[in-house]
Amino acid sequence: MPIYDYRCLDCNAIFDKLVMNSTVVACPECKSEKLEKLVSKPAPRSLTSEIVSSARAQAAREGHFSNYKASEKPKT
Repeated sequence: MPIYDYRCLDCNAIFDKLVMNSTVVACPECKSEKLEKLVSKPAPRSLTSEIVSSARAQAAREGHFSNYKASEKPKT
């Protein structure tokens, strides 16, 4: 599921949203569905593994392991 950036045409709020095909996107500020999809800057390929590693480390600190493979989970 991709994450898209949007700008609300009613209140000018800018936000991102994880979108499935059936998702109806609405502004989190004013609940308007009048949105403009923005061009998102992709993560640089060379940093992708660092971003994933950082996110997993934060999840581990918070006790979330649902996105890990069994072989990646810390041994307790």
